[in-house]
Amino acid sequence: MQLPPKVTERAFARLAEIGAADQGQALRIAVEGGGCSGFQYSITLDTTAPGDTVLEGNGEQVVVDEVSLPFLSGATIDFTEELIGARFIIDNPNATSSCGCGTSFSM
Repeated sequence: MQLPPKVTERAFARLAEIGAADQGQALRIAVEGGGCSGFQYSITLDTTAPGDTVLEGNGEQVVVDEVSLPFLSGATIDFTEELIGARFIIDNPNATSSCGCGTSFSM
C-alpha cells in the first residue's frame, strides 16, 4: 500500500521563511535516475502541475509528481540546519542504502 510522504512543521516553516507561497511556488520533491547509488532526489522550487500530489501546511505547499510518488511512499521531508549548512532532507524507508551526500539512494 502506498502512503503519501509526510512533511514536518520545520520544513513548512522554512518554506514560509523563504516566501515560497508568496512567490507562487511550492517545494518540488522528485526522484530521478542517477547519482552514485542509482537514484537521486531533486529538490527545487517550482509551480504545481497536473497530476501532482500536493501536501499543504502553514500556507505552503510541497509537491510530488506521479512518477516519483511510489519511490517516496511513507517518506518524511524535513529541514535541518547543521554546521555544514542548512538543507531539506528526506528520510525514505524505501531506500535500502544511501550515499554520504544524502541526495542519492538505492532501492
